[in-house]
Amino acid sequence: VQLQAFGGGLVQAGGSLRLSCAASGRSFSSYVMGWFRQAPGKERELAAAISWSGDSTYYADSVKGRFTISRDNAQNTVYLQMDRLKPEDTAVYYCARGGSAYSYEYGYWGQGTLVTVSS
Repeated sequence: VQLQAFGGGLVQAGGSLRLSCAASGRSFSSYVMGWFRQAPGKERELAAAISWSGDSTYYADSVKGRFTISRDNAQNTVYLQMDRLKPEDTAVYYCARGGSAYSYEYGYWGQGTLVTVSS
């Protein structure tokens, strides 16, 4: 399984970015997908997740109302739309896939994409 994330970069506070993650492998629609992030000196946290069908989502309190996760099962891709970005959103963002079909335990992570929000 390979997960390749795109879309990171430098943005001013209040701006927007859209991350994409393309997944290899079969049966993409059977796996939960998530976006984790790790800021300098902090532990990795789950920022957002979406169920295999897309009908259920999770957001960390710190991003709720500003980030939107979505998926396109036909394109094996998951997205993270990030709006009203804050300097504290600066982190390396990793997409992740469930380790087993219909499981909420993550088993695979991509290489990460850096998001930097300037004040």
